[in-house]
Amino acid sequence: MNSKVKNVNEYTRELKIDYSWDEVKSDFNRNLKNFSKKIKIPGFRSGKIPKDRLLQQFKPNLEADFVDNYLNKYYLIALKELDLKPVNQAEINDLKFYMESELSFSAKFEIEPINKLPRFKSNMIDVQKTHYVHDSKDIDDAIIQLKRSHARIETIDSGAEEGDFVVCSLQKLDESGLPIIGKKYDKQYLKVGAGSFTDDQKEKLIGIKPNEKIILTLPVNKNGEKAQYEVVVDSVDREVLPELDNKFIKMINPDLASIDALKNDVEEKIKSNFEERSKQSFEQELIDKVIQKVDPIFAPSMVENYLDNIVKDIKDQNKARDNEVSDDEIRNQYRKTAEKNIKWYSIRKLIIDQENISADNNNINSEIDNLVKKSPDSEKEIRKFYKNPSNRKKIEDSIIENKILDYLKQFIKVKVVEVETKELRNEGKDHE
Repeated sequence: MNSKVKNVNEYTRELKIDYSWDEVKSDFNRNLKNFSKKIKIPGFRSGKIPKDRLLQQFKPNLEADFVDNYLNKYYLIALKELDLKPVNQAEINDLKFYMESELSFSAKFEIEPINKLPRFKSNMIDVQKTHYVHDSKDIDDAIIQLKRSHARIETIDSGAEEGDFVVCSLQKLDESGLPIIGKKYDKQYLKVGAGSFTDDQKEKLIGIKPNEKIILTLPVNKNGEKAQYEVVVDSVDREVLPELDNKFIKMINPDLASIDALKNDVEEKIKSNFEERSKQSFEQELIDKVIQKVDPIFAPSMVENYLDNIVKDIKDQNKARDNEVSDDEIRNQYRKTAEKNIKWYSIRKLIIDQENISADNNNINSEIDNLVKKSPDSEKEIRKFYKNPSNRKKIEDSIIENKILDYLKQFIKVKVVEVETKELRNEGKDHE
């Protein structure tokens, strides 16, 4: 075999390959025998047609059939010999083959480009870390959510109040106020004073009772278009929260003995949640800054392959839905994310190789033990789950990711910013 590699750019290679007749002869004869079994010629049994007769009548077909069946084999042999690993399907050009002559072709493909890490120094990466300052409102809101998770629903015969759920049918009306056939929706839940309702609509719902009718103007899409609906009330349901007493506290956690103990427990969970939120935000900013600093080159096909998987996942999720988006819309929406993740993948590999980072079975088993300690009642399910190799691989990847981040933290300059949680609540209100 003669081969020549041309570097088109950092990630594109063009490989010119020549195989002599002697190198392909045995495969050609083997393919000829298989070909003869598929041919029927009067007077000859299948597979017993003389070679001369086959060549006389089917030589161009034999040559084409050989190329179809064996070209990939010779392409892979050349890649292995040259230690090349394409990340996409090759574009084959200049293909030539005739019996008793050489097989030659060129293959153009992309590879994962070679990147290098910069020399990391102390304080070379500025990263912000958020310290969240919670308040009593966070604790009160959390306790209300706990109460709601144990609330009961009562059907109310008297008029609806703000916060109640109106169970009703919605009949869409045309511009003249007549019902549109096929546009009636039964068993709809409208929360009084919530969602997309204006103050005027809220006032119409307050006091409404079963079997009563009203006309509401409601949005029909995200563009702000509205239509009139006749609302016929089936029932009014009210959420009744449990009292904050010892019975409720024991229901939440049998180890707690008082309201103060419950509030302390809730506060610890709030702190933990905000600390985790801060950690995730901090680590993501660190990753983003490192990507900006290194700015590795990537082959376009690596991004396209990544997007292929995203498109497949989203299509699978949307099979039962009517609002299916096009492949191009999905690719456009996720392209920047795909490019960033491919860059981080390249940087991870470089750091792993440079620092000899790995996660052995002891590391993985220790992490599983930690998960069991956090949820001792679920030990059997946890250990069974992580017997699956793919699930163990996720833990291994997580351990390696943490080791990479620990390595990078040596070179950062941290700016701590305090954020009061009431600011987050106000932002939430602004987006409602």
